[in-house]
Amino acid sequence: MKRNLQAGARRNAALRLEVFTETDLDDLHRATLHVLEHTGIWVEGDEALDLFADGGCAVDRERRVVRIPPHLVEDTIRDTPSSIRLCGRDPQNDVLLEGGRVGFTNFSAGIKVVDPRTGEHRDSTTQDVADLARMTDALEHIDTFEHAVEGRDAPEATLAVRDAALGLANTTKCVGTGAMSTYDVDAIVRMGAAVAGGEDELRERPLVYFCECPVSPLKITRDAGEVIIGAARHGLPNTVISMAMAGASSPITLAGTLVTHNCEVLSCLTLAQLAERGAPSIYGSSTTAIDLRYAAASVGSPELALINASVARLAQRYGLPSFVAGA
Repeated sequence: MKRNLQAGARRNAALRLEVFTETDLDDLHRATLHVLEHTGIWVEGDEALDLFADGGCAVDRERRVVRIPPHLVEDTIRDTPSSIRLCGRDPQNDVLLEGGRVGFTNFSAGIKVVDPRTGEHRDSTTQDVADLARMTDALEHIDTFEHAVEGRDAPEATLAVRDAALGLANTTKCVGTGAMSTYDVDAIVRMGAAVAGGEDELRERPLVYFCECPVSPLKITRDAGEVIIGAARHGLPNTVISMAMAGASSPITLAGTLVTHNCEVLSCLTLAQLAERGAPSIYGSSTTAIDLRYAAASVGSPELALINASVARLAQRYGLPSFVAGA
């Protein structure tokens, strides 16, 4: 198992970028609690609404709005594990997420590739998924494999399950999956359990992890809720990735966007804890700013760097493993 180098640790060998002071982080946290309690989150799925209601939230079923009391958010932060191990079929590729340690993964999921043999720009295929899984397996500084592209040459209904199978078959590293429903989660768990030797063994050594995104601003869609609940009940890690876009789906200011982002992630983590206390979750971000010229996400920009550094500090404040996207 690898214990990667740490970022943000107070020692001379590490880089530390302090975007916010501790007082600033406290203000962002208090603002988040206020929004969750008074504005709330729109929740599409009935099962998620039931879990929030049973957990003590104020649920307006007609409007599908859930208001989460501050004490429930604080309980979520305390109960979410601060250390998560992502395991590979080869134990030497296990990686531990804890205490500011930094690792790398590829991002997901593209729908086009440049063919390495012909140079053609074409739709990605199942063969590309397998090829990229093998390539990732050979790259020693990439710690896990996310489904890099989608196999667009097979039915849409089976896409997430099929791509997870290709990942499990073609890399010895932990496989990040793109489940979109309870069915997808259960099917991927069955495959992972077959490789691990049983579902208890898979829970002990998670060979797969999930990833789900709320919709900005402040929405948990049906598919997101199903994956969050399913992963939690199976005891497998799930990365909750807000994709707020400053100036479009969130406020133009850094602080305002971070409050929106924080509300989305913490509400999803709360849902996970209501489904299964102690559910392993990763505090994620693909939040960025809008490029006004193209109405597109501004990836690789200075704004993204500031947001990523801020998200990492929020996760550190909560004692949670974090994931930030973009280059």
